[in-house]
Amino acid sequence: MLLVKTVTFVPCCANYIVISNFRIKFANGIWAFNLNISSHFCVHRVKFVYLTTYLIKAGMKIEKIKIENYKVYRNTEIRNLSNFSVFLGANGAGKSTLFDVFGFLSDALKANVKTALNKRGGYREVYSRDGEGPILFEIKFRNDKIEGETQPLITYRLEIGFENGLPIITTEILSYRRGGYGRPYRFLDFHRGEGTAIINEDEYSSSSSSTFQDRREQQTLDSPDILAIKGLGQFQKFKAISSFRRLLDDWYVSNFQIQEARNVEDVGFSEHLSTSGNNLAQVTRYIWENHRNVFNTILEKFRKRVPGVENVIAEETQDGRIVLKFKDNSFQDPFVARFVSDGTIKMFAYLVLLNDPVKHPLLCVEEPENYLHPELLPELAEEFREYADKGGQVFISTHSPDFVNALQPDELFWLQKSNGATTIRKASEDATIKALYANGDKLGWLWREGYLKGSGPY
Repeated sequence: MLLVKTVTFVPCCANYIVISNFRIKFANGIWAFNLNISSHFCVHRVKFVYLTTYLIKAGMKIEKIKIENYKVYRNTEIRNLSNFSVFLGANGAGKSTLFDVFGFLSDALKANVKTALNKRGGYREVYSRDGEGPILFEIKFRNDKIEGETQPLITYRLEIGFENGLPIITTEILSYRRGGYGRPYRFLDFHRGEGTAIINEDEYSSSSSSTFQDRREQQTLDSPDILAIKGLGQFQKFKAISSFRRLLDDWYVSNFQIQEARNVEDVGFSEHLSTSGNNLAQVTRYIWENHRNVFNTILEKFRKRVPGVENVIAEETQDGRIVLKFKDNSFQDPFVARFVSDGTIKMFAYLVLLNDPVKHPLLCVEEPENYLHPELLPELAEEFREYADKGGQVFISTHSPDFVNALQPDELFWLQKSNGATTIRKASEDATIKALYANGDKLGWLWREGYLKGSGPY
């Protein structure tokens, strides 16, 4: 975490800023870290002059995921997830389905569980063959350390059943515990659209478990297929719920489409790259105008990876649209994006995403190696690792041994599918793989040689 040397701020509403050890924390949980004089900025109606180019949202690290009865994941648990975690496996093993768990939760948060299921063909289509019990998602995570102190392990548990022809949330629980032992305390406890939520969470963190007296509010949702965190997460008195809802809102599950990234869009304001990449020109223009040092970093990296590129320009046309152009030093005039190679567009989009001044707490990208030269993949892996080191957790799926060669055993997981159900193993927990890696073998080589058993099609 970077430290702030000096800060000047002007509150423009009743929101407040807490300054602690030269770090700024907003009431909404966003931290600001400062590097050098940049510009005026306004977040949630708090205006200040800041000395930074980086804003990092209150981060988290997912440590464990449990999935039951969701497509190929009949009963699967992933433990000890790293900040940078890469998943490989045969086609149909469930890599896309794993990422779709996060997409499903995001869709359910935006609408409801019924809509999220219908988007995927309905309850019966996603329910595991020969499954028993409800669809279950359980995510265990921790928020970032605060002043060196490890934060409690938080558990979110969601169970979805099917009754009278309709999906229903049978259980939704958000809980955490302060120490390493003892039963987690439930701050949200809902069943079939009714339940309770704690409103005096601050007293729990400052009291011992034996003296804490909770104050709960009974709540009833409009429908039993609505997530309780969707409704209650809008109210600050439910702090733990509100924090988790914001984290889900900020998850980024990439669905990058090269053709959409080439599109000529109307001039508009876009700070962050969309999941499809259709606003690439607008985001490029925004970073160039508001974070020039970040743009220069992107351009410097891009020049190293794509020979001959001199500059990238997001140019506004006379008819009010914005065009992305690439200047090659061998030609006088720049090329518009639709005439540039797929790999060039994709590499530039990844650099824009990974150097965004605001990091996503979770970034999921499928098969980033597509359209890229194999020699670029180790550098791309390092870009993802650097993103994770700055506070955002990164999950990647891949079919590329060259990408895997750049990994460490603690970063690699592989999927094994047997009798229609998938389990997931971690490379660092296999003694043979650890020993071979320690002797100089790269993980991509070991994969090709069959040491990641069950990860291939045969």
